[in-house]
Amino acid sequence: QVQPMESWGGLVQPGGSLRLFCVALRDIFSVNAMGWYRQAPGKQREYIAAITPGGTTNYENSVQGRFVIYNDNAKSTVFLQINDLKTEDTAVYFCNVGKLSFAGRYSPYNVWGQGTQVTVSS
Repeated sequence: QVQPMESWGGLVQPGGSLRLFCVALRDIFSVNAMGWYRQAPGKQREYIAAITPGGTTNYENSVQGRFVIYNDNAKSTVFLQINDLKTEDTAVYFCNVGKLSFAGRYSPYNVWGQGTQVTVSS
């Protein structure tokens, strides 16, 4: 299994915005859905959103409105735009390979990026 790779997260002010991206091998990216997860300190890993190569998306209900997932198939890259960042968004964000069903359910495979730290603080 070849891991996808997330971009650098960093320290962001509350209310600010951040765009993360994840790059995968083209042979993997072209035939699989990609998802974003996060894990806050002391909490379990949480699903955020997923997208298929064709652009079909799915979002966890709790993050709709502030989080946007999109991709660039030519660059084998999936993006996560986060707006109006809050302190509770502080977490390690992970990119994942999986499948997105026609019913809108995302099933992750055991193919994870290393994760990138996002810290929201004044």
